[in-house]
Amino acid sequence: MAVSDAQVATLRAQLAGRLDEHLRLLGQIDSASDRKAYSALVVASFCEAVERRFGRDGSAADVVDFVADVRATSNDAARKINPRAAERLIRGVYTDEDVSEVSPDQKRELYVLLLPALIGDEQFDEAALDEFLKNSRRLADQWLN
Repeated sequence: MAVSDAQVATLRAQLAGRLDEHLRLLGQIDSASDRKAYSALVVASFCEAVERRFGRDGSAADVVDFVADVRATSNDAARKINPRAAERLIRGVYTDEDVSEVSPDQKRELYVLLLPALIGDEQFDEAALDEFLKNSRRLADQWLN
């Protein structure tokens, strides 16, 4: 199993802010194996974005500040993002932070909510977004095989 071009296009639409297209493409991911590959791509992208943003030595304070900033963007974000769970997921990318208390559903929601914020400051152009997704796809494919 590997990540497909359609799955990359789905995530690309979200990260490029084309939400209607993202939802349309997401609705076409219907088989269990496609959902598994798409989920791997999202998680791999999250890991890539965390490492780009915080490096391997990101401080706990940096992570707390980031999550607080994201939650402050809207009442909806403040309501949906559990700060403790979000901070743990981010730190879990580059530390041995235990994230077992975070439910799979909560993880999925946090990946989707935090990923655009993690890469937002980079202001990717088309080529940079393609490169980011290429790296994420490579990592996801490694996990899937």
